[in-house]
Amino acid sequence: MLEHECQLDKDACRKARLARDPRFDGQFFIGVLTTKIYCRPICPAVSPKEQNVRYFDNAILAANAGLRPCLRCRPDSAPKSYAWQGTQTTLDRAKALIDGGTLSGTEGVSVESMADRLGISSRYLRKLFNEKMGISVKGYNQYRQLMLAKQLLHQSQLSITQVAFAAGFSSIRRFNEAFQKSLKLTPSELRKSALTKNNLNKSSKQALSSKEKNNIGRVALKLQMSFRPPLSWQQQQDFYRVRAVDNMEWLGDEFSYGRSFTLNEVSGYFTAKLDASANLFNVEIVLENESGLVQLGAIINAIRRVLDLDANIGRIDDVLKTIEPLAEQMTEGLRLPGVWSAFEAGCRAVLGQQVSIVQASKLLNQLVLAYGEERVIGDKRVKLFPTAKAIANAELTELKMPGVRKKALNGLGQFLDEHPEAEPDLWLSIKGIGPWTVAYAKMRGLSDPNVLLCGDLVVKKRVLGLYSQGADSPTLDYESISQQLAQLSAPWGSYLTFQLWNLS
Repeated sequence: MLEHECQLDKDACRKARLARDPRFDGQFFIGVLTTKIYCRPICPAVSPKEQNVRYFDNAILAANAGLRPCLRCRPDSAPKSYAWQGTQTTLDRAKALIDGGTLSGTEGVSVESMADRLGISSRYLRKLFNEKMGISVKGYNQYRQLMLAKQLLHQSQLSITQVAFAAGFSSIRRFNEAFQKSLKLTPSELRKSALTKNNLNKSSKQALSSKEKNNIGRVALKLQMSFRPPLSWQQQQDFYRVRAVDNMEWLGDEFSYGRSFTLNEVSGYFTAKLDASANLFNVEIVLENESGLVQLGAIINAIRRVLDLDANIGRIDDVLKTIEPLAEQMTEGLRLPGVWSAFEAGCRAVLGQQVSIVQASKLLNQLVLAYGEERVIGDKRVKLFPTAKAIANAELTELKMPGVRKKALNGLGQFLDEHPEAEPDLWLSIKGIGPWTVAYAKMRGLSDPNVLLCGDLVVKKRVLGLYSQGADSPTLDYESISQQLAQLSAPWGSYLTFQLWNLS
């Protein structure tokens, strides 16, 4: 059953696993034939002999080969890696929908309905998953559900019933059956093992449960979210700091970032604190109430996207280093600091047109203060970013900016209130919304990796500055240079944009 093996160089995989190199975490998985388990390259267990291992591009292929996830390195916690998907955009979109819970729970839609949303036939969708991933659409969804459940059983104090609900199972019986069939042990057995490994005895578990019950009306949990090094966190945090919104975002110390959010009518907040030595963030997530658990998987994915934790940053940096004028000045490990939604990114872009970062931040704070809803979630009072409906109907008298831009904000809010799932490219039909705003929204709100903002004035200034150094002619063809940069940086143009913004 090992027909789907790793497409990466086997010698490179061998060296990476023996060195426990965290830069390869999530890029491939190690199947140990003698123990019938699969591991991450950073697994702390004694390294097996080479003749007893097989390498897999992704964890699903290892599971399909009859292997179980290791309980020590926990493959469910590895950074995601989509390199094996190539440039299959439709598959990427389908996976994003499934990861967001489209097929899960009582509100889940059918495979046919999801295919319609993607604009393809259900037959073609099933063919994509079978050919590219070696698994059915529903099989992928169940695997995703089980890995989320496994992570929650390991790391959180949620009850088993809450875990099943959060993972997208509508029946506790179905959850127990699928879990035991796939992982060869029951959820209760895994929870007991996790408590033992984390040195949590029965009394401490009861104390934690009691503490949570005292916080009526909320659900709080703590998770670890891994990433591949390097990470230039200082630059990423500084970027957030100068654009932060009071009571909606917070940067408590040099290692943390947090913010409030709303996703599919579920509100809450998260705070992520860096543990650089372990290449992970310790993340606390607080939801307004227990019913929000149904969106927990999508919320975790959104947090990972906002912090850009799944980037193969070493590979990205290697591509950008080939751009000679930039190579000596670039910052290794510089990631995309995302925002919660494309709508929020679009509003930020409109407010930031033709003004300084300081002025744009001031306008943004005024917008959220005036039209964002204030909530008390757990023991924290937070502001939520305004809804599209609120912006559509806003008078915006608080904002000292041209009326044209105010109308663009109203128009954006109205459009997304009426078409909440519309892609940013469709925003161009809105008066006052141009290509720069759409590109910015895609880059920060959707984390599109290949957006080179050539029309940005700061980008243009930095590019011309780089290419004028040592040039014989004072005249530079910026359009030609930008086209060349787009080709050289593809498919990581967004990372080049942030490298250029980061130059002093």
